[in-house]
Amino acid sequence: MASTDSTTDSRSVNKGRYAFVSLGCPKNLVDSERMLGRLQLEGYELVGEPEQADFVVVNTCGFIEAARKESHSAIEEMAELKRRGSVRGLIVAGCLAERDRESLLQRVPEIDALVGVFARDEVTRIADRIVGSVLEQQTIFRPAPVRMQDDRGRLRVTPRHFAYLKISEGCDRTCTFCAIPNMRGKHVSKPIEEIVAEAEQLAGDGVRELILVAQDATYYGIDLYGEPRLSQLLQRLESVEGIDWIRLMYLYPIHFDSELIETIAASSRVIPYLDLPLQHIDDDVLRRMARRVTRHDIETLLAQLRDSIDELVLRTTFLVGFPGETEEQFATLLDFVREARFERIGVFPYSLEPDTPSARMDGHLPEEVKLERRDRLMEVQQEIAFAWAQRQVGRQLDVLIDGPVEDEPTAWLGRTYADAPDIDPVVYVTSQNYPLAPGQLVRCEIVMAREYDLIAVPVEKPR
Repeated sequence: MASTDSTTDSRSVNKGRYAFVSLGCPKNLVDSERMLGRLQLEGYELVGEPEQADFVVVNTCGFIEAARKESHSAIEEMAELKRRGSVRGLIVAGCLAERDRESLLQRVPEIDALVGVFARDEVTRIADRIVGSVLEQQTIFRPAPVRMQDDRGRLRVTPRHFAYLKISEGCDRTCTFCAIPNMRGKHVSKPIEEIVAEAEQLAGDGVRELILVAQDATYYGIDLYGEPRLSQLLQRLESVEGIDWIRLMYLYPIHFDSELIETIAASSRVIPYLDLPLQHIDDDVLRRMARRVTRHDIETLLAQLRDSIDELVLRTTFLVGFPGETEEQFATLLDFVREARFERIGVFPYSLEPDTPSARMDGHLPEEVKLERRDRLMEVQQEIAFAWAQRQVGRQLDVLIDGPVEDEPTAWLGRTYADAPDIDPVVYVTSQNYPLAPGQLVRCEIVMAREYDLIAVPVEKPR
C-alpha cells in the first residue's frame, strides 16, 4: 500500500487517472515516489491496472543489458495498450530515457513524452497535456543539478515502516564498466540539514528503518564541505526520534576512515550491516576496472571492519567475466570469497555497456563463460551462506515484521538487521501467543534455518 510522508493534499478535484511502473534500484524508486507525489498533489488518481488509466508512466532503468531489456519490455507492453486504445498516453522517464533519448521515440512512436532523470518534476506538466489531448511527442531533459533535488513530497510505495533516503546523486568514479555517470551526472550531495529534515518527516510517517542510498555513499559531502561527511551525517541522524534502524547501502571502499568506522561501531541506530560493492579482488582486474583500490586495500579495510564492529554482516557484489579476466584471475576471486566469508553476496556477469571504456577493451568473453563463472562463484557462496544461517539457530534477534504470509494466519514475513528489503533472505515468524502487525519489532528466537532463510518464534511482546 502506498504511504505519504506528511504530504497529503486536501483538494478533491480528480484531473485524471494514471498507472505507474517503477523499475530499477532503490535510488530510482525515490525518483518514482517523487513523481507519484507530484501527480497526487496535482489531483491525479493512481490506479493499479493500466487498463483503468488515462495514461501510464514507466520509470525505467538503463544500468545493464538485463535492466534495459526489462525496461523495453514494460514500455512495449504499455505501448500495445495504447495501440489498442486502452490508454491515451504513455510517459517514459528515468535512466533509459536519459540514456537513449530520441532514439527511444523512434523505436516506440507510441511514447508521448520522454522525461529525463533530472526533469522528473515536469511529469505533471506532461500529464496535463495528455489529459488535455495535446498529444505531440515531447522530450524534456535537464542538465545534472549542481545541488541535489528535493526528495520530500513523495508518495511512498514501500511499506510504511521502511523508506529509502537518497543522500547524494551521481558519481565521480570512472569505473570502466559503468554507465551511471553518463546518466546520473557528477556527484552532488544533499545538505545534512535537508537529510535530517527528510528523515524526521519520514519518521513522523511511521518509518522505523531508514535505508540510506547513493551511487557512492562514502563520498557523501565532499562537494559541499570539501571532505567526506558521512560520519557527521550519521551522528546527526542518530538523534532522529522514531528511527530504530539506519541501514547503509552502496559504500565504496575508498574514504572508509577510522572516524566513520568508529561512528558505525558506537551507534545505537546504525545497524552493523554494510553494503560494500567490491567487484573483484585480482589487482590486474581491479586496475582494468579503474576501481582505484588494490587487494591489500580491500583486505585491510575488511579486517578493520571485522575487528571494530560487533556482529557485522557484510554484503558485497562481484562482477565476473570482465574483459580479459583469465581463469587464474577468476580462481583468485573464488579463493578470496572462500576466505572472506561474506554473509551476503550478489554476483553479476559482465554486461557490455555501450559508450563505456570497457566496451572498447580486448578480451571479451563468451556469454556462456561469464554465466558459468557466475554460477561457480554462487555455489561457493551458497555453502558459506547456508552455514551462516545455521549458526543463527538458537540466537535471539530483533525481527522487523514486513507483512503476513499468504494463507497462513499465524505466520509472518520479517527481517533481521542482516536482511535488506528485496535483496536478502527473510525470516518466517510463527506466532501463537503474540498478535503481530507490519512495522513491529519483535524479539525472536531463531529455531530453524531453511537454506538462506530463517524460521523464528517471538520470545517477547512486539514493540
